[in-house]
Amino acid sequence: MKIKTGDNVKILSGIDRGKSGTVLRVIPKNNKLLVKGINIVKRHVKSQKGSPQGGIIDKTLPINIARAMLICPLCGKTTRVGYLLTEKTKQRLCRKCQKTFN
Repeated sequence: MKIKTGDNVKILSGIDRGKSGTVLRVIPKNNKLLVKGINIVKRHVKSQKGSPQGGIIDKTLPINIARAMLICPLCGKTTRVGYLLTEKTKQRLCRKCQKTFN
């Protein structure tokens, strides 16, 4: 996967289009991302042993990876990701500024 945990991404489609956030978790099996502050829904929760207080909570749900685009940490623009292969390493490459980052 070209997007990793800790990357900043911009949302391309859906109700949160135009917003940006940090990737909290990547789920490669389902091609999903969990992004901080994006795709928040309300859930009704009963009180249980672990959480004695019931009520309505905000929960962040995963989004499809195709709906997010990486923001380059160097130039600050949304970009596609390429790879630069050397003899020892494989680094990610910004397609707009042509600089490598990890």
